[in-house]
Amino acid sequence: MKVRITGPAARSFDRLPLVIRVRVLRCFERLASWPAVSGARALSGPLAGHYRLRTGDYRVQFRIESEGVIVERVGHRDGFYDEP
Repeated sequence: MKVRITGPAARSFDRLPLVIRVRVLRCFERLASWPAVSGARALSGPLAGHYRLRTGDYRVQFRIESEGVIVERVGHRDGFYDEP
């Protein structure tokens, strides 16, 4: 499955420390094999229809569409689920 990263997610990714960027990049690679991705969890409430994948203290928020996986946010868990 194709993985697309939105502009804001790409900018957040670029600001991460190098070690974390490598780990998040592995998450992107894992998302290409959706739905066989272990650890992905569906979000609820106002974020229903979206999913998150965790790597340590960092999160990758994404949604599934017909054209593939759309990565919407990347960041530290503190305040990650608050409104942007």
